[in-house]
Amino acid sequence: MTVSLRLAVFDVDGTLIDSQHNIIAAMTEAWRAHGYADPRPEAVRRIIGLSLVEAVATLMPEASPEEHLKVAHAYKDAFFTLRQAPDHHEPLFPGAREALARLEDEGWLLAVATGKTRRGLDAMIERHGLEGIFVSLQTADGNPGKPHPGMLLRAVEEAGAETANSVMIGDTTFDMQMARSAGTGAVGVAWGYHAASELRAAGAHVLVEDYGHLPGLLPGLIGSEREGEEECVSARS
Repeated sequence: MTVSLRLAVFDVDGTLIDSQHNIIAAMTEAWRAHGYADPRPEAVRRIIGLSLVEAVATLMPEASPEEHLKVAHAYKDAFFTLRQAPDHHEPLFPGAREALARLEDEGWLLAVATGKTRRGLDAMIERHGLEGIFVSLQTADGNPGKPHPGMLLRAVEEAGAETANSVMIGDTTFDMQMARSAGTGAVGVAWGYHAASELRAAGAHVLVEDYGHLPGLLPGLIGSEREGEEECVSARS
């Protein structure tokens, strides 16, 4: 009897790790390097999850494509410098490590689909000791940016799973739109960078407010058990 593989795909920034302070700092440094006024922090938080050049273009639509590339390169340099600092800090969200371990124990395959570069993703995995637990690592380097479903579909393919038995977990509308386009389950997390109401509107099947609830929710999003209407699971319920 064949057992269907179950796949849980995670976003990184705003879902697994709290990185907004470093992203905002690097964007600010990149803007200053090219003589622009500092970007608004709330505007930067809105574009976390997009591929870098698309994020820059969204923040400064009046600039040329060439200028977008220059600022994007400046951002990479600034973020690399920040990453080398002894006080560099991008913590895992509370309960993330335990949830990943529980899902592994319960037979789930784990993967990543992120707007980060592969270099940035590898650094995060090494820093938090997460080597070897993800069967697929999809980044903006080799895929269309979110919300295009390409990186999620590639993760499903590499894992040998099916979209009906796969779930995307993320904190932005880009993640929810990507999941819906790919035909996977869509789990919105309430601790990230887009509001719960936005995640619902973008198609989240389920909203979760605490990592402790996540493993118990995912089986209900597999195959025919997936529901069309979202529910909200709160750590305080």
